[in-house]
Amino acid sequence: MTTSRRIAILTGGGDVPGLNAVIKSVVYRATEAGYTALGIRRGWEGLTHVRSGAELDADYLRPLDRINTRTIERTGGTILHTSRTNPRKMRAPGLPPWMGDAERASYEVGDGIYDLTRRVLDNLRELGIDVLVTIGGDDTLSYSRVLVNAGVPLLAIPKTMDNDVQGTEYCIGFSTAITRAKEAINRQRTTLGSHERIGVFRIFGRDAGFSALYTAYVTSARCVIPEAPYDLDALCRLLSADHAANPSHYAFVITAEGAIWQGAQMMDVGVTDAFGHRHKANVGEALAVEIRERTGIETLASELTYDLRSGEPDSIDSLVATTFANIAMDLVEAGVTGRMVAIQDGKYAHAALPDPALGPRKVHVPEMYNVARFRPRYNGKLGDPMLLVGLD
Repeated sequence: MTTSRRIAILTGGGDVPGLNAVIKSVVYRATEAGYTALGIRRGWEGLTHVRSGAELDADYLRPLDRINTRTIERTGGTILHTSRTNPRKMRAPGLPPWMGDAERASYEVGDGIYDLTRRVLDNLRELGIDVLVTIGGDDTLSYSRVLVNAGVPLLAIPKTMDNDVQGTEYCIGFSTAITRAKEAINRQRTTLGSHERIGVFRIFGRDAGFSALYTAYVTSARCVIPEAPYDLDALCRLLSADHAANPSHYAFVITAEGAIWQGAQMMDVGVTDAFGHRHKANVGEALAVEIRERTGIETLASELTYDLRSGEPDSIDSLVATTFANIAMDLVEAGVTGRMVAIQDGKYAHAALPDPALGPRKVHVPEMYNVARFRPRYNGKLGDPMLLVGLD
């Protein structure tokens, strides 16, 4: 057991640009306040798999200080690495390989599912963690809520390119995703025009259309989103008209991965992860085929997904990540835990951790999306937060 105050940091779920800026800023503020800082590697796996008494287990623990975090904010990804481990719903192949049969059996809750929350709590106590800072999206935050309910002093910081976490208008990674998508689409206009094609750009957004909507906003594009199943024939008529009216004879549409047209079904594919998610079948490819068949115009599908989470953060994500981290440390120093740093009404704030029962935050279609034109609404913005969308 450590005798000094200790703050631990972990990153979970998919990586986004800006995570390292959070890590650095927490470390700098924590050391100023007299804490030692410990990085938990590989998300929640770091707290299920670290061996008891393994204070220097390099697989899952990384001491952090001002020297080894000095330049990390200049790069994307997370120096702590990440995983989609869900300690409440683990299966036998994902359990620590060194764990004996008797110990495994003590965590089984039925149907081949193991809940390692008790082990996570034991490890936090053994490591002497006074405050845990978790950085993640819905899945990471849902398990953070479990620990808060168990009495763990914890601060959460929301990140996701989908920008769909309940309780906050902004999540780290969103601005960079929109910036990268805009750049990629504008580059590909020349190819679409040279071949006189209709382009279909697939972007992240399983449950919410914020990424597709805001990319359409800054590229003057049409888009389809999960919140509004659409009339495919109506979309094809508009794209055909766009193609004819454009001097370069091209058109394009942005589709969120969870957007489907009326009467269609897109199956989930691949292996189910620990939080119950599978990949969506490629709606971009399927939509491109349908558009070509209905319009007779050559169509090209393009992926705008993982490239959007790669590389360094843009200036907005750098600013928000650094500020979120410092607000988290302000709360720690004020003795406030069990909260999520947030933006509400365009202002920095803190909120309750999201209730998983509410599901992801959604686009408010009447105010934000023109269903008939498949476009964002550009009017009626007076009083809205700059660059952000208010909470319902």
